[in-house]
Amino acid sequence: MTFPLIIENTEQLNTLDAVLGFMQNNVTSYKTAINETGAILFRGFPVKTPEDFDQVSELFGYGDFTYQDSLSNAVRINFTPRVFTANEAPQDVEIYLHHEMAQTPLSPEKIFFCCLSAAESGGATPLCRSDKLFAAYTKEHPKWAKAFADHGLKYTTQMPAENDAESGQGRSWKSTLSVNSIEGAEKKLQSLGYTWEWQPDNSLKATSPALPATHKLPDGSTSFFNQVIAAYLGWNGVRENPDSALCFGNDTSIPPDALQAAADMAQDFTIDLAWQDGDIALVDNTRIMHGRRPYAGTRKRQVLVCLARD
Repeated sequence: MTFPLIIENTEQLNTLDAVLGFMQNNVTSYKTAINETGAILFRGFPVKTPEDFDQVSELFGYGDFTYQDSLSNAVRINFTPRVFTANEAPQDVEIYLHHEMAQTPLSPEKIFFCCLSAAESGGATPLCRSDKLFAAYTKEHPKWAKAFADHGLKYTTQMPAENDAESGQGRSWKSTLSVNSIEGAEKKLQSLGYTWEWQPDNSLKATSPALPATHKLPDGSTSFFNQVIAAYLGWNGVRENPDSALCFGNDTSIPPDALQAAADMAQDFTIDLAWQDGDIALVDNTRIMHGRRPYAGTRKRQVLVCLARD
């Protein structure tokens, strides 16, 4: 099956009601296909508002995974309880390949994307077959692959005291943890197995418990389910000192060469999804990594997301 599977509006459906009826008639086959190909692109359908997108995504019957309930470290803006912006980071910032929220104990199984307005230049969403990446990585670097699989990962993140929209990781600790006080934050962190340290500027440095670095898929393959590429290439200071934010789950250091090799090899299994207005994509977050290319132009790029549980 092709990756991504592309479903085009060949019937020239021109109303939202017609689209909803079409989707409803085919949703079972789409849910089967996503488990095989990892990503489906719906192109040419008249989806124009966040509310339209909400209705289309709701048809699939997946459970809700709201921004409020998540531990996402990205600043986002909600349009409906289920639909929010993909990321508010500046347009010249690249967001590197990652599995959504794999750096936290809570991650969605599925992601819906919707492009209401494509960028004038750039702004594609790269999609990487993480299962194929891990198979190649295991063949090329068996010792490193085994270490990731056996030990998992710990991530250390810095949460600012207030939202910082200029950063891809700028969500404040109050928003991230859904709390209003230091005492509430510490209670939440303790319940999730984190360790933490308060900083002089009232920001919060928190280290996750050991989390999986791989994920066994229903077809028997294994995906490289983590955020090490995004952290290594995109988090402040990590490329220079990986120990500042990443270690194996047994607290040992990850060789920088192991991280660089994963980042380099991922390009062989990545395609760029160049958005058109009205596009909707359904992505299996357990099999596919995604990111965001920088973009330019005066036309505002507006890509929304809806996260979902199986």
